[in-house]
Amino acid sequence: MRKQILVAGLALACFTAFAFNATAQEKKESVGQAIGKTATKVGNKTAEVAVKGASKVADKTYKGKMAPDGSDVYINGKNKKYYINKKGNRVYLKESQIKTRPEKKN
Repeated sequence: MRKQILVAGLALACFTAFAFNATAQEKKESVGQAIGKTATKVGNKTAEVAVKGASKVADKTYKGKMAPDGSDVYINGKNKKYYINKKGNRVYLKESQIKTRPEKKN
C-alpha cells in the first residue's frame, strides 16, 4: 500500500513537472530579428518623411482635400493626384477616392 502511494505521488510529480515545462517554453525573438524589425520601421519612416518633404517643395498640395487615410493629397506636374503611404511610396488616386477635409471648429 505504501509503495502504491509512493509510485502514484512520483507519477503525479513527474506529470506536473512535464506539464509546467511544456507551457514554459515560449518562442522568443532573437536579437537579430528584433534589430531587423526596428531597422525596417526606421527606414520606412525616414523614406516617408523624405518623400513628403520633397513633395511639399516640388508639387502642389490639394487644399481642402484628403486621401482615404486622412493624409494630404499632392498634385504633380502632370495633374495627377497622389498621397504618400507609410512606406514612403506615392499612391496615385482616382477622383472618387479623394475626400473633402472637414473644417476645424473654433
